[in-house]
Amino acid sequence: MQWSDEAIVLGVRRHGETSVIAEVMTRGRGRHLGMVRGGRSRTMQPVLQPGNSVEATWRARLDEHLGEFRLEPLELRAGRLMETATAVYGVQAMAALLRFLPERDPHPHLYEALSVILDHLHEPADAGELFIRFELAVLNDLGFGLDLLECVATGSREDLCYVSPKSGRAVSRAAGAPWADKMLALPAFLGDESRHAADAAALADGFRLTAFFLNRHVCEPRGLELASAREGFVQAALKALGRQDGERREAHA
Repeated sequence: MQWSDEAIVLGVRRHGETSVIAEVMTRGRGRHLGMVRGGRSRTMQPVLQPGNSVEATWRARLDEHLGEFRLEPLELRAGRLMETATAVYGVQAMAALLRFLPERDPHPHLYEALSVILDHLHEPADAGELFIRFELAVLNDLGFGLDLLECVATGSREDLCYVSPKSGRAVSRAAGAPWADKMLALPAFLGDESRHAADAAALADGFRLTAFFLNRHVCEPRGLELASAREGFVQAALKALGRQDGERREAHA
C-alpha cells in the first residue's frame, strides 16, 4: 500500500529513541497518522513542526496498518507561526478541532481552509473570522451544521441577528424579540454575502456561538472539553483586535 499527497503537520509524538508518530491533515485522505523514522533528527525536527506543509508519502503492508511516512518540506511556516500569540494558539486549536473528525476521512475543503487560515493568523480580525468559519465548517462536517441564512420563524433573510440555541437556525430581530434574552447573538459578518468587517464585539459573539454548539453536540456527548488552546486563541485575538480598535478611535478623535 502506498500513496502520496500534500499535507499539513498537526503534531508529533515520540516513538522509540529516534522516531516519531506524525499526525498530518492531507488534502485528499483526511487526518492521517504514520511513523517517521529518524523523525527526531536535526534534519527532520524543523520539518515536523505544526503548521508546516509537506509532501507526504505513506507506505504500509496493509491499509489498516499505522504505516510509515516519508515527508518532504513544501512550505515551512512554523518559524512565522511562533511570532504572535494568535498564531501559536491558532494552529494548536485547529489541530484539536480536526481531531474530532474520524481518522482517514477525507475533508478536502477543511484542508484548503486550514491552509488559508495558517497564512492569516497574524491579523487578529482576519484570523478570528476565519477561525469561526472553520469551526462552523467542522460542525457541518460532523452533522451539526447551523442554518444562518434565513429566519427559522418567517423565512426572511433580512435583519437576522439571533440564533436559536435549540435549532441552531437564524432568527430575525422582530421574530426573536420576545425571547431575546435566551437567544445567541448572530454577528453581522456571518450574514449572507455580508460586507461587515469583524470588530472585537462581533468576534466575541461568534466565538460564543460556535463554542455553544461545539460543547453541546461534540464535546459533552464524548465527555470532552474544548482544547485550552482555543481559549488562548480567543483571548489573544480579542485583545489584539481591541487594541487596534482603540488605536483607530484615538486616530479619529
